Amino acid sequence: MKKTLVSIVSIISAFVLASCNTSGVPFRPLRVGMDLRFPPFETVDSNNLPTGISTDIARGFGGFTTNIINTNFSTLIPSLESNEIDVIIASMSITPERQNQIDFSSPYFYFKIITLVNQDFATANNLTADSTTEDILAITSTKFAGIIGQVSVSIPEKLNRSVTKWDRLDLAISSVVQGTDDVLLMSASPVAKGFRENPSTTMIVWDPWVSSPIGMGFKKGNSALLAQANAFIATFSNQGGMYDQLREKYDAVILADLVRYGMDFFITE
Repeated sequence: MKKTLVSIVSIISAFVLASCNTSGVPFRPLRVGMDLRFPPFETVDSNNLPTGISTDIARGFGGFTTNIINTNFSTLIPSLESNEIDVIIASMSITPERQNQIDFSSPYFYFKIITLVNQDFATANNLTADSTTEDILAITSTKFAGIIGQVSVSIPEKLNRSVTKWDRLDLAISSVVQGTDDVLLMSASPVAKGFRENPSTTMIVWDPWVSSPIGMGFKKGNSALLAQANAFIATFSNQGGMYDQLREKYDAVILADLVRYGMDFFITE
C-alpha cells in the first residue's frame, strides 16, 4: 500500500510540475542538477544510473519523468542561471553568498561539522563521544589539523586557534591518528571513515561546530516553482512522508557509514 501511495504522489507531482508553466517550467520533465559523486546522497548505481537520497527527493518532487542532470558541483549555480537546469537538489548548503545568487527552499537536511580526535589526547583530557565543542576549546593546548581552503581551517582560525594546514584529507587524518595533531573538524562521513579505519587510535566527538541547512536552489524570480518545492518539503515529516521513506531505505546505509547514527543525523538540526 505504501509503495502504491508513493507512486500516486509522484504521478500527481509530475502532472502539477509539468502543467505549471507560469513557474517558468515548460511542458517537459523537471531538470534537476546534482553532482553524482557523493554517495549515498548523490551517486550512480551499477548501471551508471542516478540513485541516492537526493535522487529519491528529486523524483518525489518531479515525478517519474524527472531528468537528473549530472553537473559538477561548482557549475550548478551557473547552470541554473543559464536555464540548463530548473532546480538544484544536490546537498547544497544555504549560505548568504549563495542567497545573493539564487533562491533557496526551506531547509530539509542539516549537514554537521564534527570532530575526529586522537584517542590518547581524548583520554588525557577526559573527552568522550558526548563531549562538546566547548570542552575541546577549553583545552588551550589543542592542536588543530585542517585542510587548506576548508572549514577545518577556517573555523579554528575564526576562534583564534592555530591550525596545521594540510593539502590532503588523508594527511590531515594521519596527523590525528599519529598524534602529531589532536583534532580534525570535518563533515560526518570523512570523520566517521577516519574513525572506522583507526578505531584504537581515534574517537569522534559528535557535538557539531556548525549545522548547515540544506535546501533546493532555484533561479531568482522562479517563485511558483519555489512555492511548490516548499509545499512538498512541508510534507516530509508526515506519516509515510519522505523522511519515513528515506529512513526505511537508507537508515542501515547511513548507520554503516556513521557508526552511531542513521538517517535522523541529517534530518535533525
